[in-house]
Amino acid sequence: MSKGVTMRDIAKRLNVSAVSVSKAISGKDGVSEPVREMILKTAKEMGYEYVSPKTEAKEHYNIGVMVSQNYFSDNAFYSRLFQNLAIEFGKLGYGCMLEIIHHKNEKEGILPMNAAGKMLDGLIVLGPMSDACLNNILRMDTPYVFVDNYSPEEIMDCVVSDNLYGSHVLTNYLIDKGHRKIAFVGDINATNSIMDRYLGYLKAMMQHHLPIRQDYLLPDRTADGLFKEIELPDDMPDAFVCNCDEIAYRLVEQLKKKKVRIPEDVSLVGFDDYIFATLCTPQLTTFRVDMEEMSRVAVQLMVDRLKTPHKVSGRRVISGEIIIRDSVADR
Repeated sequence: MSKGVTMRDIAKRLNVSAVSVSKAISGKDGVSEPVREMILKTAKEMGYEYVSPKTEAKEHYNIGVMVSQNYFSDNAFYSRLFQNLAIEFGKLGYGCMLEIIHHKNEKEGILPMNAAGKMLDGLIVLGPMSDACLNNILRMDTPYVFVDNYSPEEIMDCVVSDNLYGSHVLTNYLIDKGHRKIAFVGDINATNSIMDRYLGYLKAMMQHHLPIRQDYLLPDRTADGLFKEIELPDDMPDAFVCNCDEIAYRLVEQLKKKKVRIPEDVSLVGFDDYIFATLCTPQLTTFRVDMEEMSRVAVQLMVDRLKTPHKVSGRRVISGEIIIRDSVADR
């Protein structure tokens, strides 16, 4: 089999769907005979060799969970999400292997050996990933499911929290408390999740006819995706909507050094309801992401893909709830 040749490559050459290629090669119904013959001929010319699946159902699968080094640490949100995924796969008797991509390899689109070498039965892509890696993943024949990320340009199996709704709820909560000068903290081009959370903030501000100020859009990370100190505007907001609890925690510590009191001087909300929300003083009002449900749905999508590899279920959105604590006061 020629290195790198996939069903997607055959589909692209013939301008047909990957599903049609799969059906033609595997001998399934759903394509006409002329189209089947054309696909089989092209596959042979390109050096694609179809390996028929075993007739008996496989009892044990090895699933890789791939995550960027930039978004994974011992106490990070994705560490907990991986634990939940491992528990759910363990209930089924599946192996679950963590693959952390070094930031240099991610930038160059170099996938971990197990994924690139087709030694996995399925792949969970956890969190944001570079375009170079994303393109290589989409070319794989291995079933994949994205968790806490998606590509707006591709139809794919993915599980995300209801980011827009959650941020909308949090911003409305601040507005109901009398706040009008509200800033958003987060680099909106860094991830799809942050962009969606910004859109939720934007929607609430527009619905209440509040000004959208450019100086109130505050980036929180460098070009390499690393957190940085927030550059505060000269005209201080009276509230901040932070894209995650860790950034909210960091901002609270930064404001304390400037003798800014929370919530007496400014109010602040986070997102995720992860460990930083309760480590923070005062504890954060935030939006709780249902990580357990996200994990359960992701595992079910993967099971479905293993049974029917070319069936795509699409995006699943998991809701959450606002958690009110002590970081917001009436204005």
